[in-house]
Amino acid sequence: MRFASRRQTVASIDETEGVELIITDPEDLWHANNLIAIGDIVYAPTLRKVTTESSTGSTSTQKVRVELAVKVTDTSFDPRASELRVMGTIVNENEIAAVGQYHTISLKYSDRDIKFTIWKMQGWDSVARSQLAEAVSETANKDVVFAIVMQEGVANLCLITQSRTVVKQRIEHTIPKKRSSRKETEGGMSDFYGKVLSALLAAINFNDPYSRSGIPKQLLLASPGFVAQNFRAYMKEHAEKKGDKPLARLAKEAAVVHTSTGHVHSLNEVLKSPEAQATMRDAKFTNETSMMDSFYQKLRQDDGRAWYGVKPVAKAIREGAVGRGGGVLMVNSAFFKSMDVAERQKYVALVDKVRADGGDVRLLSSDHESGQRLDALGGIAALLTYPLHDLDEDDDDEDGAQVAGSAAGTTII
Repeated sequence: MRFASRRQTVASIDETEGVELIITDPEDLWHANNLIAIGDIVYAPTLRKVTTESSTGSTSTQKVRVELAVKVTDTSFDPRASELRVMGTIVNENEIAAVGQYHTISLKYSDRDIKFTIWKMQGWDSVARSQLAEAVSETANKDVVFAIVMQEGVANLCLITQSRTVVKQRIEHTIPKKRSSRKETEGGMSDFYGKVLSALLAAINFNDPYSRSGIPKQLLLASPGFVAQNFRAYMKEHAEKKGDKPLARLAKEAAVVHTSTGHVHSLNEVLKSPEAQATMRDAKFTNETSMMDSFYQKLRQDDGRAWYGVKPVAKAIREGAVGRGGGVLMVNSAFFKSMDVAERQKYVALVDKVRADGGDVRLLSSDHESGQRLDALGGIAALLTYPLHDLDEDDDDEDGAQVAGSAAGTTII
């Protein structure tokens, strides 16, 4: 994603003006979905059905292209179709539709750039600015990995980006039972590998917009036993027969990882494997996976340095325990899409206080494995710089306590 104007920067945002952005990549739609909150105003070209009546009384309906601005009531993101639907009420005067009518703007990735403008009616707070900075960063969307988690007869083709994991396709094929001859079994596995390779080639297409070279940064093949290793050999053999150099290079550089099963939930094992860590050491998703592993490890140790839930985490931040020296606040990014302004400001204040204290803040998405693990903890957790105990005990004296955030008049809990 990039600004429509070369002179526009995150620091120079005018609170009274809209920020015009251009979607140049499928992953940008994920960033746009995080950036657009309920209550914002979004302006973009769109299609709207218009019914006209002729002089004879007959009616006809056609879609007319028009530029509309809507006050957002909800968003819906379809990662497989690379489409973001922004629902809301029309706020700009036009000849096609009346102000106040409902309309859905569809932002969908295509070969051409897509422009849209966003106004933050409650202002661009620190979280919104950091989300925008990440979206327009030159390094955004660069770390893209394909992973195939498989076992005999089942394979899950997954796309892993910096912020989310998408199961592109599930492949199933019946393998002859153990009583079948060895030739039948090998033939069944060969057919299965052929299906998986066809799905992989269709997904990559070697012209994939995620990578300038057309090839993902890494291919991970994971399975129990030797299924993944044998599939890698099948890829190499196929590439040699076809004289396909890009596929041969992809197969040669593919990492084979051992997992307990061939189902999607084993993706967590893949991301924690030494093979994945070695090739994706600087990738955002591996850092977040390692961070969640560290959190769960400290939680099991019960040493008072790992806490989850809004009240315990807020108390820890109030004490200054999530700051310089290893403090990390992890929050579900969906918390900042709330229509309730006070609710959003509460979490923004938590973020601002941690940053002011020198701590690290990570906004995790439920679209990614690490974010799903955070969701199981209520969507918010923290690693403390020093132990605190009994944060989860009710304290009547603290029920109405408020802690100043970094902005004047902003309070925490």
